[in-house]
Amino acid sequence: MRKILVVDDETDVRLLFEQRFRREIRDGLFAFYFAFSGEEAITYLEQEEHYSEVVLILSDINMPGMSGLELLRHIKRDHPNPPPMVMMITAYGDAESYAKAMELGANDFLSKPLDFAVLRQKLAPLNNT
Repeated sequence: MRKILVVDDETDVRLLFEQRFRREIRDGLFAFYFAFSGEEAITYLEQEEHYSEVVLILSDINMPGMSGLELLRHIKRDHPNPPPMVMMITAYGDAESYAKAMELGANDFLSKPLDFAVLRQKLAPLNNT
C-alpha cells in the first residue's frame, strides 16, 4: 500500500479523493491521508514512521499560513534523504508558480480542477515500486 498525503485547505478534497479513488483504496493500492494546512502536513511528516511511508505529497500551492511552496521548500530542505515525490496543485496555472515549484524541487505540477484521469495515470508508476 502506497501512502499519499494530500495537503489542501479545502476540507472537501477528502471526500473527493475518497470517491475518485474508491477502488484503489478498497484494493489496498493507495491510502490517502489529509492535512488541511502546510503546518499540519509538517507535523504529520515529522512523525518518522509517517515520513518514511509517504511516497507522494500532493499539495495545493495557495493556502493561508504556510503556502504549498513554503511546504515544498521545507520538505526538500529538511528531508533530503530521500524526499518523497511532491506534486503541486494550483487553481492558477501561471508560469511563475510553475517555475518556482520546479526550482524548489517539485516533481510535477497539476492545475485545478484536478483531472483525476490524468492524476491516476501519474500515480500508476507508484504501483510498480
